[in-house]
Amino acid sequence: MKNYKVGIIGATGMVGQRFATLLENHPWFEVVALAASSRSAGKTYKEAVGSRWCMDVPMPKNMEDLVIFDAQADVEKIAELVDFVFCAVDMKKDEIKALEERYAKAECPVISNNSANRFTPDVPMVIPELNSDHIDVIPAQRKRLGTKRGFIAVKSNCSLQSYVPAVYPLDKAGFKVKDVLVCTYQAISGAGKTFETWPDMVDNVIPFIGGEEEKSEQEPLKIWGKLENGEIVKASEPNFTAQCIRVPVSNGHMGAVFVRFADKVPTKEEILDVWQNFSGVPQEFDLPSAPKHFLNYFTEDNMPQTKLNRGLEGGMAVSIGRLREDTQYDYKFVCLSHNTLRGAAGGGVLLAELLCAKGYMD
Repeated sequence: MKNYKVGIIGATGMVGQRFATLLENHPWFEVVALAASSRSAGKTYKEAVGSRWCMDVPMPKNMEDLVIFDAQADVEKIAELVDFVFCAVDMKKDEIKALEERYAKAECPVISNNSANRFTPDVPMVIPELNSDHIDVIPAQRKRLGTKRGFIAVKSNCSLQSYVPAVYPLDKAGFKVKDVLVCTYQAISGAGKTFETWPDMVDNVIPFIGGEEEKSEQEPLKIWGKLENGEIVKASEPNFTAQCIRVPVSNGHMGAVFVRFADKVPTKEEILDVWQNFSGVPQEFDLPSAPKHFLNYFTEDNMPQTKLNRGLEGGMAVSIGRLREDTQYDYKFVCLSHNTLRGAAGGGVLLAELLCAKGYMD
């Protein structure tokens, strides 16, 4: 596999910082450009972030002295330096959409952590183990944008990464899923916060996260969707309903899931067998960031636990537990994933690896 020069757009924010730590020793990717707002432009990465570094590992030494580009003013300069960029900016949706298209039209592929382009019909929104085939829409997107190399690919919302990976394989195994009810219990890092910057969250639960329930109910339908005539057409089922709650946890999103099947209801043993044996293209290609075992079931009644299991396989695996029959739905269970690793930056890096392995970055 060739080596790629990459940039991080939005490098000073929490997800941008996570991208930096994940890419520090990546076998394929070398960070050569960092970009942020005009306030940070011209400063070194170390100067721009200062006391706002919130990762549990130090800032990568090889990035400390990189001078920050202006994410909006320096699009062409960055595009000349890199093979592609990771994007995790904090801007209004219409501004993000326009910015990502500018990079793509400058022939610089964009791997986006942002939500702005998730429902653009020809932009693939990919959980690599589940719907890797959706990247086949990229040629149609390039035709619309008028590009040869440039395109945009996005990862889904971080809350989906806990429960959708457990539900999707059951449906694809022939047990048609009809209804899904999920309550998510989401860490404060999902809001880009720490307990130091958000003291109101200590000893507190907030039963509202703006826009999160809509994403949790609608984005799975695109993941279930089909590529037709140069677009990803959303599925009409399963039916998802969600409540999303902010809880006093630093990292890790948990989902309490209830599932109803349309026709044949699988046995508990059949469900466990599907989870145990499920893998996807990242495992087949042995991608650097891919967990060896994507779905991990815990038999103990009190597992998985956020603090104990969020870091499983470098934070890229999904933990499942407490599978049991339900009195109203067919089954219920809990799921857990690391929201800034599998859910955000790590999922973006894995998506980039998939696109490289499939030749889309050449």
